[in-house]
Amino acid sequence: MRIGIKSLWFKAVFATTALICVHTQVIALTVAKSDILLHIVSQCVDPSKENYCSNCMLPRREANCGGITECKKTNEVWALNTKYAAIRDIKMCGCPAEFIHGLALPREVITGVEDLNREEGIWQFAWDNGIERIEAQSLALVVNPKSQRSQNQLHVHILRLDPNARARFEQFTPVYVDNLESVWLVAAKAAKSKGLNDYGVLVAKDLKGKFLVLVSPNSPEAAFTVWRCS
Repeated sequence: MRIGIKSLWFKAVFATTALICVHTQVIALTVAKSDILLHIVSQCVDPSKENYCSNCMLPRREANCGGITECKKTNEVWALNTKYAAIRDIKMCGCPAEFIHGLALPREVITGVEDLNREEGIWQFAWDNGIERIEAQSLALVVNPKSQRSQNQLHVHILRLDPNARARFEQFTPVYVDNLESVWLVAAKAAKSKGLNDYGVLVAKDLKGKFLVLVSPNSPEAAFTVWRCS
């Protein structure tokens, strides 16, 4: 009887280990490339989540998940609250320290500029995190059009304006506002006036201290910002 119990115990341990391995493989196989940001914001920004290391493909470095520390295999959280997360964009990996590219994301499922559940609060959250790293007159917040994005979770890019960007702003008839409380509303109205069904949004400060909201049928990230270091 003792031999039987011991044998059953070893089988149970083996089965549990195998299940963990299979589960980890399933995570890697079932997260679509376009859902990586959704996976990060739902599974990887909060190390206190149950089974964090098993359920997160790109853990926070300080979480000590299997000794994973490489930049491209981890995520770096800049700020976190119950509604939003700000993280380092993977494009910062391998770049000089002065290159900044972050992302602000909602923690619930919101696909992008077209999602009617998007909330205005993400713009102030993104700006507050941006000015901790980039001077206000150089800071840009960007959301790309649905047709020109790689991820299906809303993400506001936090980065620097291209030095020549301001000279091109007026071609896009930006709207000037005093605060960031109605960016989505202002952008939607501007897009409608231009006959745009799909559009990107750029937010920056003008030289007089107001915010400007600009919509474009193409990627504002590519057109107006320093989005990569090489």
